[in-house]
Amino acid sequence: MTASRAAAERFLHAEARLIERRLFETHFQGGPPSAVADALRGYQNPDGGFGHGLEPDTRCPASLPIYTEVALRTLAEAGAEAPELIGRACDHLARVADEEGAVPLAFPVIEDYPRADHWSEWTYAPDVNPTAGLAGQLYRLGVEHPWLDKAADYTRRRLDAPPPDGVHSIWELLIFCEHAPDVAPGRAETLLDHLRNQDMFHLDPETPGYGLSPLDIAPSPDSAWHEAFTDAQIGGHLDALAAGQQADGGWPITWTAPSEAALLEWRGVVTLNALRVLDAYGRL
Repeated sequence: MTASRAAAERFLHAEARLIERRLFETHFQGGPPSAVADALRGYQNPDGGFGHGLEPDTRCPASLPIYTEVALRTLAEAGAEAPELIGRACDHLARVADEEGAVPLAFPVIEDYPRADHWSEWTYAPDVNPTAGLAGQLYRLGVEHPWLDKAADYTRRRLDAPPPDGVHSIWELLIFCEHAPDVAPGRAETLLDHLRNQDMFHLDPETPGYGLSPLDIAPSPDSAWHEAFTDAQIGGHLDALAAGQQADGGWPITWTAPSEAALLEWRGVVTLNALRVLDAYGRL
């Protein structure tokens, strides 16, 4: 089963944000990575953090660590070099981190703006989600910064403890394990074993509702954790992903967005991600 790249491209041009259209150009049309960095500049605030709803579930203009994580992941995926952009973001993370170097996903300022229901008080506590993922993306980008050193020490201490519950916390730690140097052997295997037992991890592609799948953990055959899943598990999810393309060329989301604009922005994000995954596995 395959999906239509042409139909998805039409959807992206019709409905998606500039940042996803630039990423599409970079991945599929040989566009310059610098164009992705240029699109991100509009989301960076004077304090160095990223804001303005870069993660579409929160419609907040203020700088939030979740937005900075999205920005760093986007730069890494595009292969873009933006040292000034990244340096200012790291300085901001250092200012908002706790004494261990950990940061929260968000701050109470989000309550002044539309947001998805699941963005509430729990997102204000510093944790491995997003600290570990932020550190992992910075290692992936080849960045050096004092905040990264502190955040990495915090994350390594958390890796020495029993693994946390929650698919996103485990995923963030796996990102760190993939990109950080000198991660103790066996840490990723322990996390992957724990991930399989989480309610929101969907090994069965027919599982309804929101959750992470093997394709989130191994988005290409070259992914670090690809061998953690069988060919049948990967193939089943690829079949389901290809079959999920809708009549307008885009893919749906499995949660409730806070606005119609956010819904379309998210559909642009998941459509681009579906294209990249299906292309990596030869399903376009």
